Amino acid sequence: MAKLNYHHLQYFHAIATHGSIAQAAKVMHITPQTLSAQLNLLEEQLGYSLFERKGKRLVLNDMGRISFRYTQEIFSLGDELLHSLKNHSTDFSFRFSIGVTDVIAKVFSFNLLKSIYDIDNSIKLVCKETSLDVLLGELAMNKLDAVLSDTPLPTGSPLKAYSHLIGKCGLSFFADKKLAQSLTGDFPMSLDGIPFFTAGEGSNQHLNVLSWFNELDISPKVIGEFDDSVLTKYFGQAGYGIFCAPTMIENHVVEQFDVEIIGRTNDIIEHYYLISPERKVKHPGVQHLLTEGKKLFKKPMS
Repeated sequence: MAKLNYHHLQYFHAIATHGSIAQAAKVMHITPQTLSAQLNLLEEQLGYSLFERKGKRLVLNDMGRISFRYTQEIFSLGDELLHSLKNHSTDFSFRFSIGVTDVIAKVFSFNLLKSIYDIDNSIKLVCKETSLDVLLGELAMNKLDAVLSDTPLPTGSPLKAYSHLIGKCGLSFFADKKLAQSLTGDFPMSLDGIPFFTAGEGSNQHLNVLSWFNELDISPKVIGEFDDSVLTKYFGQAGYGIFCAPTMIENHVVEQFDVEIIGRTNDIIEHYYLISPERKVKHPGVQHLLTEGKKLFKKPMS
């Protein structure tokens, strides 16, 4: 059997996408007669017709749908090839592009991502921080090699990707030393009515913490909501109220912000995922981060 012609697949994909030879020909700037002839050549080579005519539209039949899925994979692999080649500079040093959702603690991101240089200290690390929706869009367009997130790939997402659980941990609650001394005795009931800083509205931590308070029938006084977790810690350090952070970074929080731990809970669990696309050839950095990330959860991070 002769090798498939890449152009024939492009023509087939265009017809399947636009639903007619006339419309596909217009988009591809060729004549309908030429496009029809190219489709015939592909069908002859495959030994099957790929479309059924329904009114004025061409609709994929069973063999057409199978072929269309393979065509999408082939084009995706072609895009991946271009992406991989662009990720090499003239001296052939690697590039690793990762998106980090803006709710991930910076100290965790740093301790995880610095391990990339263990692969090759000349690697170029490109890190983009924004919302998960934006990052998944860039992952779909092969602009990123992976995404670090506190949630897995949303259910029903059209993106072909894997959500790898790196690790999970509970939450620790903190306050400056003066406030902490009056709160440690009966945690978490001691938090009732106390000024509290929460993560930004809509974040997993925000929703889970408030839900936990409701279950316990306590009402800390929420006096601030911050998307920037570092800003939250500065307010807590200054004595304005209490705040929480993932237990795995509690040593770092105590050391850096001179606060004390009031208490901990495993009723609220923070999850950390590395989302990677379904590529035939995976960037070596993805597996490396998975391995190194799991190590970070074995002991609290400083």
